[in-house]
Amino acid sequence: MTGHDHHHTAPGAGHSSHGGHDHNHGANASTRQLGLALALTGTFLVVEAAYAFISGSLALLSDAGHMLTDAAALALSLLAVKAGERPADRRRTFGYRRTEILAAALNAAALLAVGGYILYEAVQRLREPVAVQTTPMLVVAVLGLIVNLLSARILAGGQEGSLNVRSAYLEVLSDLLGSAAVIVGAILIMFTGWTWVDPLLGAGIGLWVIPRTWRLLSESVNVLLEGAPAGLDLDTLRAELSALPGVTEVHDLHVWSITSGEHSLTVHLVSGSTAGSAELLAAAQEVAGRHGIEHVTVQIEPPGHHGEHAHGLHA
Repeated sequence: MTGHDHHHTAPGAGHSSHGGHDHNHGANASTRQLGLALALTGTFLVVEAAYAFISGSLALLSDAGHMLTDAAALALSLLAVKAGERPADRRRTFGYRRTEILAAALNAAALLAVGGYILYEAVQRLREPVAVQTTPMLVVAVLGLIVNLLSARILAGGQEGSLNVRSAYLEVLSDLLGSAAVIVGAILIMFTGWTWVDPLLGAGIGLWVIPRTWRLLSESVNVLLEGAPAGLDLDTLRAELSALPGVTEVHDLHVWSITSGEHSLTVHLVSGSTAGSAELLAAAQEVAGRHGIEHVTVQIEPPGHHGEHAHGLHA
């Protein structure tokens, strides 16, 4: 809760405590990182595509298509960050920050599809080897490795705090590994003639990328389904709220994420007395803050008030 302002309403029959704060959360840094990575990737995409047409190399043209996927993912991520900076309005009371999660989910789904295709193509090429043009393959792979190393370094700092930046980072990282594998493969094929090396390395990259991408997709879908934030112990949270002075029951507890690192909570607390409601609101806010929850809404009720509500814990 450091660096945020929290406002508590005056006591009454029902009480609310809302965490209001600046929702920037490093958006400017993410914009810079994604913009730089997109500039590097886009520039190399143009160079690679031009070289592919000049040399007549289908392999290079295919690699340019992979780079186009990276550029599209970075552009989508950048657009999501910019959309997320739009303020809340009458139709979007939470603003547009969840576009980041939509972009992360779309990028993860696309990367899963690419990984699946790589595995399929690797199997096909192991059955029917394809001739490889090793010299242009090696030159472009080295250039691609340099570009991806720079892009990955730019995005590495922001990928821990943003699912969107992490999805873009995984896109670049998979391409980086692809470039490294192509370099190794080109050298081996150049000196040994082992064409099976290329599909074998491709399959290895696919098997490395797919589990990480699946985890990213799962986290994105969990946010979209308003599931409990990853790492949050709901039983512990409920027990701490139940242990607050005067609280006899906790119900209608909901915890969800608006976007990466931005969690919300609503809860009804049954208390035998409303005399210390302001203190109870502050205590509930403190408990939520210890669990990394910044947006908190608390309703305090007298015993028997919540008969129409379903009991239990929701997330």
